[in-house]
Amino acid sequence: MPSFDPKVLRFPVFMAALVFFLFVELAVPYRKPTVSKPKRWFINLSITAINSVILNLLFAGLVIKAALYVTENRLGVLNLTPLPHWAKTLATVAFMDFTLYVWHLLNHEMPFLWRLHRVHHSDLNMDVSTATRFHIGELLISAVIKISLIFFLGADLLGVVIFESALVLCAQFHHSSLKLPKWLETVLWTLFVPPSMHRIHHSVKILERNTNYGTIFSLWDRTLGTLKADVDQDGIRIGVGAYPREAGLNLHHLLIMPFYRQVK
Repeated sequence: MPSFDPKVLRFPVFMAALVFFLFVELAVPYRKPTVSKPKRWFINLSITAINSVILNLLFAGLVIKAALYVTENRLGVLNLTPLPHWAKTLATVAFMDFTLYVWHLLNHEMPFLWRLHRVHHSDLNMDVSTATRFHIGELLISAVIKISLIFFLGADLLGVVIFESALVLCAQFHHSSLKLPKWLETVLWTLFVPPSMHRIHHSVKILERNTNYGTIFSLWDRTLGTLKADVDQDGIRIGVGAYPREAGLNLHHLLIMPFYRQVK
């Protein structure tokens, strides 16, 4: 089976969506920035560039190689079932998204993981660049979990590529500062994660922040009782209460943030 590197697809998808959502945000923003947007973009994209270099050095091609290996050797749960290929692909996307939901929830509930994940939540405004703002420690653990999941599930290449592409698009979409028509928001809430749903998740209020963990599908939050909708969108303040000042959230602060005092 010929090898395929999803970065060939993922990177253009990432860049096209980033530029698209940036222009839409500038044209019809949900709210005006409270801190410098150029500075935030510089910081968020700088941490993304650092993460990309490290991840490529340590995990270059491993996700896809894992998917190819389990498919060729018929390993994992899905390869033990008589399901048609389309059903296995759908199951791969759904199960990987559910696992991401569980992983996201654990990042909020486990103190060690929250030390890493709070880098993402410390952004004082939420826009498409926030979707790229993660500490490398969190991404390294996530990569190991993803590869392990592929072996357990027997995830095929197509399912992995669809999931990775959908993950990028959905994360950028629901972090974007977009003003969507109310009818569209209502439709999206039924199955997917629109910006208004994820905006609640980025609230400084812990009871609001510890809800709405979904990335692609809102089904997991709806089914497992972590969905929250009854929040005044205009009253949501973005960020983490312990980090209210822009001056304390520069690039070097984010890189060392997990290594000093625990905060909620």
